[in-house]
Amino acid sequence: MKVGVIVFPGTNCEIDTKYAYEKLGAEVELIWHKDTVLPKGLDLLVLPGGFSYGDYLRSGAIAKFSPVSDAVVEFAKKGGYILGICNGFQILLELSLLPGAMKKNQDIHFISEYHYLKVVNNDNKFLRLFDKGDLVNIPIAHGEGNYYIDDEGFSRLRDNSQILLTYCDKDAKELNPNGSVGAIAGICNKDKNVFGLMPHPERAVEEMLGSKDGVKMLEGFFK
Repeated sequence: MKVGVIVFPGTNCEIDTKYAYEKLGAEVELIWHKDTVLPKGLDLLVLPGGFSYGDYLRSGAIAKFSPVSDAVVEFAKKGGYILGICNGFQILLELSLLPGAMKKNQDIHFISEYHYLKVVNNDNKFLRLFDKGDLVNIPIAHGEGNYYIDDEGFSRLRDNSQILLTYCDKDAKELNPNGSVGAIAGICNKDKNVFGLMPHPERAVEEMLGSKDGVKMLEGFFK
């Protein structure tokens, strides 16, 4: 499996992501934001976490205009698999590859902690190794993770099985850390080839880090 990881100025999770996928046996190539052509033969393109361009204006707003972004959009349109993690999710929203928008957390504070998530839909490549209702314990680290979409858009997400993950407690009861509509932690596009989530599965691949729950997420893209 060949994975490309895009690096923007301010990205800080590219090495963690590269390490996690290499640990699972993938070939990983870092892609600089000024590149206009993606490497050939990619099975997965990852937009990792961090603070692209310092998160000026809005998180991901400047990255939208980066030279590599046109190639990202074209890759998605051709059916290529894309995973956006945290800031990567925010960038996918800015590129309109995923619906909705991101706001500051409801209490304005940056959140950095482990948090439980519930698998809502598994009829997609990302979460195909899970059962509906499964719980995972994954780190979150964001200041603008308050996902927003209007009522009509929320209904479309629900009807198309695009809501992938929601925030909960250890007993699967809703526990919303940032104010996201429907406690949403992760979604996909209607074609189910573009995925975004605020939590960091690449930070949960070894027990010494506190959890290995991220492994099955990352493995979902393997053929």
